[in-house]
Parts: sequence; structure tokens; C-alpha cells
Amino acid sequence: MTGSPTSSDAARPVDEARIAELVDAALAAIAAAGTTAELKQARVAHAGDKSPLALANRAIGSMPPDQRKAVGRVVGQARGRVNQGLAARQAELEAAELEATLLAERADVTLPVELHPVGAMHPITALIDDMCDVFVAMGWEVAEGPEVEAEWLNFDALNFTPDHPARFLSDTLFVEPVDHHKLLRTQTSPVQMRAMLSRELPVYVVSPGKVYRADEYDATHLPVFHQLEGLAVDKGITMGHLKGTLDHLARSMFGDVRTRLRPHYFPFTEPSAEMDLECFVCHGESVGNPDRPCRTCRSEGWIEWGGCGVVNPRVLRAAGIDTSVYSGFAFGMGVDRTVMFRNNAPDLRDFVEGDVRFPRSLQGGAR
Repeated sequence: MTGSPTSSDAARPVDEARIAELVDAALAAIAAAGTTAELKQARVAHAGDKSPLALANRAIGSMPPDQRKAVGRVVGQARGRVNQGLAARQAELEAAELEATLLAERADVTLPVELHPVGAMHPITALIDDMCDVFVAMGWEVAEGPEVEAEWLNFDALNFTPDHPARFLSDTLFVEPVDHHKLLRTQTSPVQMRAMLSRELPVYVVSPGKVYRADEYDATHLPVFHQLEGLAVDKGITMGHLKGTLDHLARSMFGDVRTRLRPHYFPFTEPSAEMDLECFVCHGESVGNPDRPCRTCRSEGWIEWGGCGVVNPRVLRAAGIDTSVYSGFAFGMGVDRTVMFRNNAPDLRDFVEGDVRFPRSLQGGAR
């Protein structure tokens, strides 16, 4: 180390000139230290217990009393200058080393990098959000209800007769004991009844959620799936309002697509209809054309989307609504099948297997 003291330094007489030499040597060694490790060596050599200044401080005790005060002041000031130099150089070196470390370890945060596996919103959740957004934009309310439902709300209030096939154990999952009349809801329609019973008229609600059926688990059926149903009850509601609402929803989900209504029967609506979408793959060109078959619509040109109709007056009366003043419409469609339509997903089981690769593969098309 440059400027390091030698063992002969301690043998020299202690005087102000000698103390000044020791201070200069210490400050030179401190200034020459290029790293904190070198500075540590300079600290030990010039400010440690065996350094010349420390030995000079201990030698004060053996001096005549009349010299101790003057020499003690000189030595104390000298040691203070050395300690101040050490502290200042320590701060400089630590700052320089930190800057060098940060420079060496810096990362370009603008580079694309995937540190952890990235998940994806489930396509069913994404589509439910999109469909609800369409209705919220029209001023409708999103309503939810329990999945374990009373049999009266799920069937009786919706005009299902006691012998209706949907109420059989082969179709409906009842919660034991059966005589408590509790079941896993087979549709989200009970939420509509709850809305009519709890809200002031007019009512405009859309209700998404899980529903349960005693169905087989295969490529086209699930015992647990998702529906989105809507209900509007107001003065002067007609089938035309229903058609316009569903056309707007279809265009929001599928773009410029044609729709049609086919007569059908549901206990809770009268008149009732099934809504079909023009096949957005073949646009009807596969009908009667064996050279261009369409797997999506099975060459029929149309895809069944959901049921709808004008609310049956019996359902309104069950909710205590005056049918001479108010009328309404209701509709419902399967969200899972809608995702299949939009993304050509071949197997419903992929929706529930939990493989993150599936929602990732549909991430671009599900929203």
C-alpha cells in the first residue's frame, strides 16, 4: 500500500512535525485506495490499534505532565482528520461500486420476456362479460341468484305443470331429502322470477350463471353449463321489442349476421320461439350443396342459438303483476355453445378440463 507506515515510525519522537507526517501519509494512502477492500487496509494501517497515530496516542501517558495537553491536542486533531478522510473516501467508493454494480446488472425492461407462465381468462367468463356489457350499455341490470333453488321458483312459478318431464329425476338434480323441494337450478329463469318479486316495475334484467342438468358428460353435453337469460317487463312490450333486442345482441357477438325466429313451445312464454343464427361459416351456401358441406351448421344454413318469447301471463300473475297493464319478453341461450360457435371449439369437455392451453388458444377469439 502506497504511503503505509513502517515499524520504525513508532520509534520516532512524538512531536507536531512527526504527527503531521503521519497524517499526510494516512491521507495519501486513503486517497490512493481504489476499492473498499484497499480502503480497509489503509484504515488498519493508519487508524488501527497498532497504527503510528494510535501508538503516539498511547505514548502521551509516558510524557511529562506539562507536555501531555499540547501533544494530546495535536494527536487528537490528527486522528480526527484521518477518520474524516476515511469516512469521505468510504462514501465515495461505496457510491462508485454501487453504480458499477447497477450498470453491470441492469436489464433492458423493454425486451419481451416471460418470467412466469401467463394464464388467461376463461373463454366462458370472457363471453359472459361481453354479453352483459351489451345489456348494461342499453340500461339493463345484471342480476344473480342462488344455484340451489326452491322448486317453486324453478318450476311452479314458471308455469311448469307437476307432471312436466323436466321435473323428473332423470333431468333434474334434487338436493336430498327430495321432499324439501330444493334442487340445483336447471335454468337461470328463477333469477327472473326473483327480480319480478323484489323490484319495482319496469324490470330490465339479464341473469348469467351456472345451471345443472342430469346430462351425460360428452363432447356436446355437460352436467354443469352456463346460461344467460334476459327479462323485460314494461308497459306495451311486444314480440317486436324481443326481436330487436336479440338482433342487437347477435350483431354485437357475431358481427353482421342474419337471424330468424321459429315457432316453439315453452311453459313460461306464449307465444314462444327458437332463435336461429345464419351460419357464419358457410352463410347458407352449404344447403343442398354436397360439394361444400359445413360441419358447423350440418349444412342446414342456420344454427340454433336459444329460446325466447313473450312472458306467459300466468308467470306475471305468479309474481303479482297486473297483466292488463304490463307485458314482457324473455330469452335465454347457452353461453358454452356460443363460445363453441364463435371459436369452432369441437369438444365441450375442453371447457372444464382445466388445461390452461385451451383458454390461451381461444384468447384472441373469445373477446
